[in-house]
Amino acid sequence: MENFLFKLSVMLVPGMLAIVCHEVSHGFVAWRYGDPTARMLGRLTLNPFKHIDIIGTLMIFFIGIGWAKPVPVTFSNLRNPKRDMIWVAAAGPITNLVLATVSAFMLRGVVAVDNSMVPQGSPLSMLVEPVALMLAFSVYINLLLAIFNMIPVPPLDGGRVLVGLLPYRQAAAWARIEPYGMVIIIVLVFFTNVFSYVISPILNVGVHVLAGPQSGLVLGVTRLMMR
Repeated sequence: MENFLFKLSVMLVPGMLAIVCHEVSHGFVAWRYGDPTARMLGRLTLNPFKHIDIIGTLMIFFIGIGWAKPVPVTFSNLRNPKRDMIWVAAAGPITNLVLATVSAFMLRGVVAVDNSMVPQGSPLSMLVEPVALMLAFSVYINLLLAIFNMIPVPPLDGGRVLVGLLPYRQAAAWARIEPYGMVIIIVLVFFTNVFSYVISPILNVGVHVLAGPQSGLVLGVTRLMMR
């Protein structure tokens, strides 16, 4: 029970922020390109209760990645559906990359201040540790969401970006796999080595580039969270 409460305190806020901002960015960019669906449904808000998916939230604690309810986008409302779909789809992963970058620089700053200015064992030092762990997990979860969602299989964002980039005939053919997309993704992630040989190496490089000397803390907190 104590371990679950510890995981909850470290993972919940950065995890929810990562998936909520991901979805809101889709709706916001769609609105800017002509589709007001998400705004009309009240989904352009950071209020997690507007976006929360119970199963997706619980998955953060069990497998280290989660999801929110998808923000509805009516692509036919976009001014140039094929082109604008690229930016609507890419908005989510780009947002996660920005959050990962900001979290990494904040983590570096917090650790530097803790090492140089905060007396060890002081009340402030006890506060710094959970904040650092939350920032470390934020780097991890945002990078993972960005990389995972760019798998080029619809309905993931990478699949929609690819459909927008391909010529019309090839785009239409690729879009037709969307009803089977989630099955394909489950097979790729759980029954092949795509995570070990593709996603994990990219994730590790991203962590080292962004977190630098604190990359060990980021990778360490993810192992701790998976216990």
